[in-house]
Amino acid sequence: MEKIELNNKAILVTGAAGFIGSNLVKRLFNDAKGATIVGIDNMNDYYDVSLKEYRLEQLIIENGKWTINGNSWQFVKGDIADRQTVDQLFEQYKFDIVVNLAAQAGVRYSITNPDAYIQSNLIGFYNILEACRHHPVEHLVYASSSSVYGTNKKVPYSTDDKVDNPVSLYAATKKSNELMAHAYSKLYNIPSTGLRFFTVYGPAGRPDMAYFGFTNKLRRGETIQIFNYGNCMRDFTYVDDIVEGVVRIMQGAPEKRQGDDGLPLPPYAVYNIGNNQPENLLQFVDILQQELVRAGVLPADYDFEAHKELVPMQPGDVPTTYADTSALERDYGFKPSTSLRDGLRAFAEWYATFYGVKA
Repeated sequence: MEKIELNNKAILVTGAAGFIGSNLVKRLFNDAKGATIVGIDNMNDYYDVSLKEYRLEQLIIENGKWTINGNSWQFVKGDIADRQTVDQLFEQYKFDIVVNLAAQAGVRYSITNPDAYIQSNLIGFYNILEACRHHPVEHLVYASSSSVYGTNKKVPYSTDDKVDNPVSLYAATKKSNELMAHAYSKLYNIPSTGLRFFTVYGPAGRPDMAYFGFTNKLRRGETIQIFNYGNCMRDFTYVDDIVEGVVRIMQGAPEKRQGDDGLPLPPYAVYNIGNNQPENLLQFVDILQQELVRAGVLPADYDFEAHKELVPMQPGDVPTTYADTSALERDYGFKPSTSLRDGLRAFAEWYATFYGVKA
């Protein structure tokens, strides 16, 4: 593994107004010194844009200025699916490290809006790879997803498992990203690491995720639907744990080596970042409602049973996600550990403050 310093480097974070991207930038402000950090995001309206604007404001307000620890921060409103925009950024900043978190997310949305996934996840990622080819980088880190495991029967999911049976277009695009990165690593000796994230949650997260959507519906007095009659297991991973993993991996790139054919052995790796502790969906809802009451988002006498409906499985969903994180522990000495209760408590307290609600 090649050790990489973050200090005095030019770092690109795509999807910088996104949930993980904004938290990563915030962390880089504190961890790096003298770095040039550039964020790009198209600010699309897949979910409430004001949430993305809020995250960007935090990057400025929390630090009081545009520069901290000698790091400079530049945000660009743009789309990685626009080749010219990407090329101009690489030409201008000569990035050392690229973290590609820009993507059209969501399994169910990919069934009704497939074009968005092809544009962002395939064309956008191709543009990033091409830019890394023409402007060599020390390390390309990119978001993959636990969805690549599809209906894999073996648990926990290992990066050694075959992942040839995606059950959604979203999953297929993420698997494609891994294949594209492998090809570019082999052909052009680009050190790349893919990260399969498992159900990321936390304060200022994505409103299309269950914990956030459930909270909104319960506050409006609507019924929440619990899929597969509650017989789902999810490896919920707190956003700070995800960011910790990303920062560590940024600093350790796969080693460049020559193969017997005289061409590079692809400096390529893939890791799971998950909590390694799947939770039953009904248990998850129970903890969420307790924390929403505790934070004052919902009243103590709220009738949860009257607002829950058990329904069949949705197309594109899988019954279980469960990360084997042994490779991450072995290579980077890290394993996510935030408990679901602690994570949902942080979310509930943020929600109460952000929306100014008190039951």
